[in-house]
Amino acid sequence: MLKGLLVDYAGVLTDPDAALLYEYLRDARANGTRTALVSNAPGAAPGVKTELAQYFDALVFSGEVGVAKPNREIYLVAAERIGLAAPRCVFVDDAERNVRGAVAAGMVGVQHRTIAETLDELAALFS
Repeated sequence: MLKGLLVDYAGVLTDPDAALLYEYLRDARANGTRTALVSNAPGAAPGVKTELAQYFDALVFSGEVGVAKPNREIYLVAAERIGLAAPRCVFVDDAERNVRGAVAAGMVGVQHRTIAETLDELAALFS
């Protein structure tokens, strides 16, 4: 059973319709799904981290953990930080190579194209 949702920032959470995905993340957390942001950014300012904390149980920035997508280790770090094994997690990213990296780490991968498609796929996976 899938219990973890890991999401990329740039290209996914910056989508013009991302408010719908943020709403999904908030609801998923309220219903027991563990969530993590996985970004190749060097880090984020404290204010940004505080803002993101309402949607994510863990924030994983490549600059802070020393490994970047698509290296499988960054996905494993994120899964560990939310207390789940990789096969219980779904990873969403707009970059195909990053989705392949998550799959190589044992996760289910979802390539983001539009918010509507991503939400449909997540609804099927987490039903």
